[in-house]
Amino acid sequence: MRFSLLLLLCIFTFQAHAQYKTRFELSDGKQTPTYEEGIAFYKLLAKNFPQIQMTEKGLTDSGKPLHLVLFSKNKQFDIKKLKAQGKAILLINNAIHPGESDGVDASMMLLRDIVTNPAKFPELDSVVVAIIPFYNIGGALNRNSTTRTNQEGPEEYGFRGNARNYDLNRDFIKNDTRNARSFAAIFHELDPDLFADTHVSNGSDYQYVMTLDYAQKDKLGGKLGDYNNEVFLPFMYKHLKEAGYEATPYVNAWGQTPDKGFVQFPDWPRYSTGYAALFHTIGVMTETHMLKSYDKRVKSTYAYLHGNMKFLAAQRNALLKLRKETKEAVKSQEKFAVSWQVNKEKNTQIDFKGYEPEYIPSEVSGLNRLHYDRSKPFTKTIPFYDTYVPLDEVTKPVAYVIPQGWHNIIDLMKLNQVEVKQLEKDTEMEVETYYIDHVETPIQPFEGHYWHTSVTLKTEKQKIIFKKGDWYIPVNQWTNRYIVETLEPRGVDSFFKWNFFDTILQAKEHYSGYVFEDLAKKLLDQFSELKTQLEEKRKSDPEFAKNANAQLDFIYEHSPYREKEYLRYPVFRLMK
Repeated sequence: MRFSLLLLLCIFTFQAHAQYKTRFELSDGKQTPTYEEGIAFYKLLAKNFPQIQMTEKGLTDSGKPLHLVLFSKNKQFDIKKLKAQGKAILLINNAIHPGESDGVDASMMLLRDIVTNPAKFPELDSVVVAIIPFYNIGGALNRNSTTRTNQEGPEEYGFRGNARNYDLNRDFIKNDTRNARSFAAIFHELDPDLFADTHVSNGSDYQYVMTLDYAQKDKLGGKLGDYNNEVFLPFMYKHLKEAGYEATPYVNAWGQTPDKGFVQFPDWPRYSTGYAALFHTIGVMTETHMLKSYDKRVKSTYAYLHGNMKFLAAQRNALLKLRKETKEAVKSQEKFAVSWQVNKEKNTQIDFKGYEPEYIPSEVSGLNRLHYDRSKPFTKTIPFYDTYVPLDEVTKPVAYVIPQGWHNIIDLMKLNQVEVKQLEKDTEMEVETYYIDHVETPIQPFEGHYWHTSVTLKTEKQKIIFKKGDWYIPVNQWTNRYIVETLEPRGVDSFFKWNFFDTILQAKEHYSGYVFEDLAKKLLDQFSELKTQLEEKRKSDPEFAKNANAQLDFIYEHSPYREKEYLRYPVFRLMK
């Protein structure tokens, strides 16, 4: 009798599984579904299994909405109630680069297996799985078979750029696209405990199918950074090895071969994992290797996602407690790093399985070209430079004050769960004011912007009368990292560097030289200090002394007639 029941259960499971075969499986691991096929698959699962909910969220640049698929074993889909029950949340983001479709197929099969063979997934008693099936819908609709020039399968796939040709994995902090804004709303609704963003890597050749590009321990910071490095990552590497997909850190070896060692990829807030770190979520970009077969890449991604679920089940209480403590601690944190650099004096020694690199004559150019000899595999102990130190560090203010005209900044603050309030009346405050002393700007755009570098500042204390309705942002929130790293101009991905404040870099008023001559003379007679500065400048700079217009500019720039808004950064630091 017991054998018969077991047989019937196996038959039922097989039939249910067969009903939900994916295009990947039907093509022997060579194809990935279209956007329409993928969405239809999830809708079918949601229709037939009450543990699955599929909802439309905000719009994307394609005109189509993001879909969010939730698996909740107890059929409760209210996120606040699930968190109150102590559930941990895993968020999986797929097809940010639709040509890198491994996660699309892995997630479809994983969710199908969860509902058709629940006994295999006991960890889901305490874990909620959230899936964005296609993040870059515009790119997924732009289907082709040529743009992933170096990649082994699938036969057809989407394009990297979105409907407006943005690379969405550069847009998490600046939110230029509807995709990014809709993602931010989903992210904050879920407040995930683990985040997986599925990719395929380009670059060097090596033996691994899977590499992991994860939150940098120093940037993630404190106990959570230590936990990521000492508990989470060892668990995942062990799990992947046992699943048959031994992994290594993402190979960031541009301009050299990895056998000499390489630097951990810096997960700035423009990237998904760097964005997640601002809100104390451990994030990983899975980076399968482009030269491995598509079926192996998908299966290794499946194994990784399953490992995340197992980890959350095993470590749920510890991780939830640590995230809560981290959010509380950041409220009173005094100093914040806003830019980082790798510490080349420290490294972690890792065993790396690669192929011997060599330079051989090119059959195209006749010159030497790089070649990896797969007949010569090796295992070498190499340096992995995974320690970063602050390059710029700031002491947080009590609050930032922003004139209400900069509503675009306030909109992003609100989107990212920052508490802001408006002044109820005109108020004079003594604040620290930044002036942009120097900035360099490239001649070529990057992701729709001319991203500033080499920013230097002058700081002054000023008494300023702020108007009723100006915005006050207290820096005592669990979102402090987002607040500081976006509003401090020297932050690596600050709103200033992304050109949100470029109108202050252009003077709006000036003078007519022949008229200003008389006023300049009066200013020199009135302000002896200005006259002294001008004379010293003439003595130290012979070219300046020969240039009448330059001297008038000097007087104007040091006079009360120079517009106060020019080069004055319109985010003010209230220090007490």
